[in-house]
Amino acid sequence: MEYKLFVDSDVVIDFFTDRSPHVNPASELFELNEQGHVKLYLSAISINNIYYVVRKFLGHKKTLEVVELLAEMTEIIGITKMEIIQALKNNFSDFEDSIQYSSALTIKDLDAIITRNIKDYRNSSIAVMTPLTFLKMKEKNEC
Repeated sequence: MEYKLFVDSDVVIDFFTDRSPHVNPASELFELNEQGHVKLYLSAISINNIYYVVRKFLGHKKTLEVVELLAEMTEIIGITKMEIIQALKNNFSDFEDSIQYSSALTIKDLDAIITRNIKDYRNSSIAVMTPLTFLKMKEKNEC
């Protein structure tokens, strides 16, 4: 079974910057994506944030390579006026997360939103999990 997962920018940043202790679960998600067991989705708004943070660790040129790799590895979901209007209505305390959530709502048959900031998605109608929680759930379902 291929899981469809919307990945919050914090998980992507963990992966590309080797942020301990979060890098291992994030790496496993990207490995599962590479193997075709999951399909990862990102919001276009996340790319700016990922670039900004990762650049501090890797520099401009290497970070542009990261963005290019992300574009190849994931599905990037666009942001339209409709998602912005929806984000204003979501009742999220973090507006960026609200936009990401509005993007996630456009993905047909999405299984979960993967983030380390579960509390920011408490009003989500989609399942929200940390990378580690998802990996444990996936392992349990395959036994």
